[in-house]
Amino acid sequence: MSFLNKLFGGSDSPESSPVEPTFWKHLESKEDLEQAAEMSKEKKVVIFKHSTRCQISKMVLKNFEKEVAGSDKEVEYYFLDLIKHRDVSNKIAADFNVHHQSPQMIVLENGVAVNDASHQSISVNLI
Repeated sequence: MSFLNKLFGGSDSPESSPVEPTFWKHLESKEDLEQAAEMSKEKKVVIFKHSTRCQISKMVLKNFEKEVAGSDKEVEYYFLDLIKHRDVSNKIAADFNVHHQSPQMIVLENGVAVNDASHQSISVNLI
């Protein structure tokens, strides 16, 4: 394993790949986004926008997932790979009047964005 892989969490063996937490719902279409907005009328929704090309985003994601795993908040968590689904990311910015950033967490309640944060400011405490 190279020095950079050790530093950034890479691995030479597929069996040691991290398992994705079960709380994520994948946001992959504009229809998924509409469903998330509707769900926010029943309970809070968090959208996590992640860039798979950015090591900072990867680090923030891992830290956020640890926070969520230790949280008892009643929230629906949506994950957006914004490299694959840039159109959905653009729609989030337009529909919820939030400036695009990555990584970014957006909290929806009653169909509107009530909070957002980026980079090291992302925390379960903002939900």
